[in-house]
Amino acid sequence: MATARLSSAPPAVRLRHVLNWINVSTPLGLAVARAGGARRRPGPMLLTLAEGYRWPFPTGGAFTVGDVVITRSTIRRLRQRHPRVLRHEEIHSRQWAYCLGLPFLPLYGLAMTWSWVRTGDRAARCFFERQAGLADGGYRDVPPRSWGSQAPRAVRP
Repeated sequence: MATARLSSAPPAVRLRHVLNWINVSTPLGLAVARAGGARRRPGPMLLTLAEGYRWPFPTGGAFTVGDVVITRSTIRRLRQRHPRVLRHEEIHSRQWAYCLGLPFLPLYGLAMTWSWVRTGDRAARCFFERQAGLADGGYRDVPPRSWGSQAPRAVRP
């Protein structure tokens, strides 16, 4: 069955899937899902869906490690609230691939910190969340804070 799934997937999806195995992000995602007590099953686009995750971190409705989409809830419930959430998470799996696996973690952390500094929201100006589609992931767009009036005070002697 796994071979049939792989051979019937579009070339770009197959490439992402293979890269995420090579860069060990998918094995890491499977280990995180298992350690968190999640039930795993095959999903669309060669993703693995892991439902019923029990650890409190990270926060959010779902998170993706390699090709593994992990949620405390169920994918069905997530899709009821955000119908395009799997599209959003599949883009995150592509990001794992083009960041070559584990470098995605500090890069995402930096992007999330930048977003928080700029807006007070961890996702609104995070490059990775914007690329995956804020609304698709259940995030809102928040405008950057206006620092113009504060800058002169900060640099005055």
